[in-house]
Amino acid sequence: MAIRPCRECNAQVSTKAKVCPQCGVRDPTAGLKSRKMGSNLFALAYATAGSNDCTSRWTKTGRPAFNLVESPDRSRSSLALRNLRGVVIIIVLAFHAVLAYVDWSLPHSSGFNDPAYKWRAFPIIDARQWFGFDLFCVWQDVYLMSLMFFLSGLFVWPSLQRKHSFDYACERLARLGIPFAFGVIVLMPVAFYPGYLVSTASASIADYVQRYLALPFVPNGQLWFLWQLLALNLVATVIYFLAPGAFPALARWSKRLEERPQNYYAALAVISALVYVPVAYAFTPWTWSNSGILSIQWCRPLLYAVYFFAGIGVGTGGIDVGLLAANGALARHWRLWLLVAIVSWFAWMGVTYLTLNGDAPTSVDVAADLMFVLACAGGCFFLVATSLRFLTKRSAVLNSLSVNAYSLYLVHYDFVVWLQYALLGWSLFALIKGAIVFGATLVLSWITVVGAQYVPFARRLIAVPPRPRADATSSSSAAYARLRQIVSP
Repeated sequence: MAIRPCRECNAQVSTKAKVCPQCGVRDPTAGLKSRKMGSNLFALAYATAGSNDCTSRWTKTGRPAFNLVESPDRSRSSLALRNLRGVVIIIVLAFHAVLAYVDWSLPHSSGFNDPAYKWRAFPIIDARQWFGFDLFCVWQDVYLMSLMFFLSGLFVWPSLQRKHSFDYACERLARLGIPFAFGVIVLMPVAFYPGYLVSTASASIADYVQRYLALPFVPNGQLWFLWQLLALNLVATVIYFLAPGAFPALARWSKRLEERPQNYYAALAVISALVYVPVAYAFTPWTWSNSGILSIQWCRPLLYAVYFFAGIGVGTGGIDVGLLAANGALARHWRLWLLVAIVSWFAWMGVTYLTLNGDAPTSVDVAADLMFVLACAGGCFFLVATSLRFLTKRSAVLNSLSVNAYSLYLVHYDFVVWLQYALLGWSLFALIKGAIVFGATLVLSWITVVGAQYVPFARRLIAVPPRPRADATSSSSAAYARLRQIVSP
């Protein structure tokens, strides 16, 4: 059994594996064997020229040089990122599960169609609340989505090289655009129905449909992430088509900063501030669009673009060297980034508190926005650093969560809202309610994703990877298959 890089994400997988355990692509090593001899000859020629590693070198065409010497930390970095994706989807589910029990949520207005539309963020507001959930949700709101855009950008470059512009754009439209449309048309009306029930005295399905269609906007729920990610992928495709050397140039610049994570953090914070602070000051950090098909939190799309293209820069240069090296400076100094994350987070909360009454001086508003970008970068660096430090071993549970992360993201919100609605009349402590909603949502969403594999249309719609065979030889695929056998009906 040989080990080769996946043709989609470059993770190390067995040549007998039917599916990549990290990205879910079928036949991950297909087409690699034919290049083996040429690669070995090129490696021999390079070695005779006096070099034993080209992981950080570049060709004259502006493309990254072929990685002749496998980094000893390749599998550890890939495992850490794969496990991190599993951790992130757990955080997303937990965030939505406990939103009904935070103390700073505002009561619903008198009607479903009141212009405030508070039910978009808080479909259900429970009388049982716990301040610990406030701290958790506020912190995740600061950095989590930016981190997701960063992780999404890491593997754009290898996908563009393999599929080229047109095929990559079509694949992104199918993988992101179709699920977004289905979710907005089918999943979101079901998800927001409990919000209508708690805000309307005499409720009926016909009245709900009429009120829903009368809204000046189309509720996106958590699916706003899909259309913004699709837009950024299409922008990346156009850049690759018009200027193929742009991303390698970005990677070269990124590599110089990655040698010292503190420099990368500073550069990321400065660029983020340039695109975030003016928009946040103009629209406030909390304002969402109230019209149209696509939901936008006005101050953040450019910030997400910065993190997405930062991910492309890091991924183009290689995830096994530089910032994301498993034995690199970022991983070794995870305690420092924990301190940075905590200090910047509390600093942002302190300054932001001064702005909540609406009449803060301009200097305070700007200071709060600046603290936000520092806290955002600090939270991202901390989570990546701890993953590179502690999540470099195989985990069957995190592996399955990672492979199914996209599918879980698509289907979980309906379960969250309906479970919160079902628990409204229960006299339980908020912490217990949040735990019940989170646990039940995880189980029900996971069962839905597993069951979708038996329905061809649903499998294509939510992008579930193919069900691995029981005789899969790679350890990760075998563990994944065993886990599927346990949770499958």
